[in-house]
Amino acid sequence: MSHSTARRMLVELGLVSQQRRPFGKPVARARFFELLEQGWSVSRAAREVGVHVGTARNWRDGIVRVADTRVRRDGTVIQYRAAGRYTQVVNTDKVAVAAISERYLSLSDRLAIADGLVNGWTLTAIGARIGKHKSTVSREVAARSVQGVYLPYHADRAAHAARSRPKAAKLVINQKLRQAVEQGLSQRWSPEEISYRLVKDFPDDESMRVSTETIYQALYFQARGGLKRELTQALRSGRTIRKPRRRPDQRTQRFIDPMIMISDRPAEIADRAVPGHWESQWCCQAA
Repeated sequence: MSHSTARRMLVELGLVSQQRRPFGKPVARARFFELLEQGWSVSRAAREVGVHVGTARNWRDGIVRVADTRVRRDGTVIQYRAAGRYTQVVNTDKVAVAAISERYLSLSDRLAIADGLVNGWTLTAIGARIGKHKSTVSREVAARSVQGVYLPYHADRAAHAARSRPKAAKLVINQKLRQAVEQGLSQRWSPEEISYRLVKDFPDDESMRVSTETIYQALYFQARGGLKRELTQALRSGRTIRKPRRRPDQRTQRFIDPMIMISDRPAEIADRAVPGHWESQWCCQAA
């Protein structure tokens, strides 16, 4: 039986609409999940949007297929051609989902990004599809890919985990980085010098990166810093707390020494009894 004959029979039985659905993959996926929420079965929703039932099941189960490889939500990778099976390192911790701003990527946006990458779309086309700039898509793919494969569900969980607060300080988690910072402080290096030195000493290790502000916070806020309290004295300024900044209701002092008013000058200067005071006043007036 040909495909057209089978379709005509399904239309007569009312199982498939008569009008064809020329959906693209992202639109078909979105429509597929809408039908599932309305109570449609997977096979019926797959026929409605015009995809194979196996593809629909992959969508439902969060399975990403790249060439002859299938990647599941939990990170399990199945390679058909090589008959291999292994598990990638994927964070499967469930994070409470809270309402986020529209400027952040949602799960549907990440699903559209994954579809676009599989279909060979450019980053510009993917960004236009989801209403984001191409640089946003580029950063998302570069940061959330696992061994070169972009997993939308893993990326969404990782994004939620990154937004969760409070977060452990970087110098608390990374022991190697903390030791490098402590060594630099013991040599009387400034936090700026340490930050730039780490880039030169570890050019290929992205985990050995720390900003100047992170080092200062680790020194000044011992509750979340991760550095030894004795290292606070290693700063060139010798400060143990931040220098307070001017408040909006306070005036910044222009000079370190207290101001002396003209009315408080000594009598000998006011009377001009000492030779030279007249001449100095004329010089000031001429200037």
